[in-house]
Amino acid sequence: MADLPILRLEGKILAVVEKNPAVAATGDTCFRKSSQLSQILQLSYCARLGHVGAASVPRVLFGVSQPCATSKAKAYDADLVDEGIGEIPIGLLAAEREEAKAVLTLFLRKQGLSNAVAARMVNKSELFINHLISKLHAIHKSQYLVGIELTTVEIRSTLIPYLECLREENGNLLVDVVESFPSPPGREKASRPSPTTNIVNDYKKDRAVARASQQNADGLLPTNIQYLVELGMDLEEIKEISRRFPSFPYYSLDRKIKPLVDLLLDLGMAKSDIPTILHKRPQLCGISLSDNLKPMMTFLESFGVDKSQWAKVIYRFPALLTYSRQKVKSSVDFLSELGVSEKQIGKILTRCPHITSYSIDGKLRPTAEYFRSLGINPGTLVCKSPQTFGLSIEGNLRPLTEFFLEIGYSAQEVATMVSRYGSLYTFSLPANVMPKWDFFLSMDCYPRSELVKFPQYFGYSLNERIKPRFCQMKECGVIMVLNQMLSTSDGEFEKIIERKMCRIF
Repeated sequence: MADLPILRLEGKILAVVEKNPAVAATGDTCFRKSSQLSQILQLSYCARLGHVGAASVPRVLFGVSQPCATSKAKAYDADLVDEGIGEIPIGLLAAEREEAKAVLTLFLRKQGLSNAVAARMVNKSELFINHLISKLHAIHKSQYLVGIELTTVEIRSTLIPYLECLREENGNLLVDVVESFPSPPGREKASRPSPTTNIVNDYKKDRAVARASQQNADGLLPTNIQYLVELGMDLEEIKEISRRFPSFPYYSLDRKIKPLVDLLLDLGMAKSDIPTILHKRPQLCGISLSDNLKPMMTFLESFGVDKSQWAKVIYRFPALLTYSRQKVKSSVDFLSELGVSEKQIGKILTRCPHITSYSIDGKLRPTAEYFRSLGINPGTLVCKSPQTFGLSIEGNLRPLTEFFLEIGYSAQEVATMVSRYGSLYTFSLPANVMPKWDFFLSMDCYPRSELVKFPQYFGYSLNERIKPRFCQMKECGVIMVLNQMLSTSDGEFEKIIERKMCRIF
């Protein structure tokens, strides 16, 4: 039933071709008889069902009579095989490519990257641009089949929501996702799946979603799904997880799901937090508690993970328990290489378990080298702010460094600021650092060196802390050092104001 809309579409295409033979002609390929085209459509449909291999299906363009795309277009076209769309006119591809690059550049700039950095990144991300184009072709397949070119508005309205979803899923790692595509950040690139593999995968996903929402004669959901709903998960959320991870709706309630939930509750996890854990890492339900999960916890505890903090560790990064021991050991060895003590390694794994997900050679080592080049000890920094090592050098670290250098600070002063406040790089340059810098200048009562002494200034809320306290201080006619103005409690701040006013009068 799911393929009926596709069949209707193919029928319409056939009707168009029969009325206008020129539509079926592209380059050296011309289908003059509707029976020949009908055979092609049938083969295409069979390929989607896995009845014939992808190689058995001729690749055709249903478009206007333009020259067939040459080798350059074929390179751009590689991602389109999976969607069942044939070669696209090279002029159309070139236009789409420029539109996709423009959309991605604008999106990266909105994330805080400078024009130069965003442009550099887009130029280095050929595979991701190809991926965006394939998204366009997949979503607007019916228009391509009859040779209709997408407008700029259609291209942007398709790509921007997709990029927003990627940003929500990956956060600070979005830049790495773009650069390393099609591999996830920190992983080696996987071989490209065949069209037949995609067909099978789509079939499994559809079945899993159907299983998650299937009701019996009494109108009840499967017992495992009903349990998850009672646990606090929304049915639509369960279906979305089932599409991402088709094994999820088939896990046994008594042998898999309940034992995991009971373990999480025993560790101190709030019941309301468990749906979030399952959404982040549904694979946890499939792991044997006795053979894998509990031994992995013991293994991590041997490196200093605080067993009393397991609920927080798992909530922060549930994927940690699904990693191999070798992957975790590699991260620990790298931290030791930086000179981090065993005690500190345990604290890092407890506070920032995400660090185990980063590639040693692709992420951690280059980041450590970058900090060394600035005169910053990476071992000291990773202890203070391990999350900094998850940031992109080009997307986060270098732009902030260049900003401070451009406004007059020396490289040594920047290194001092970062050493004193390791979280400095985690703040957004356009949304956080720049507005606070502008206000710092407007206060006109502190030398620039004050920020070298107290870079924690950038960690306070501009509207809720910095501005109110500065205004109160000015109204009372007193001056405090930046540290004193911001870091003291409200009560202590009032007392300091009173003491200083008494001295004045």
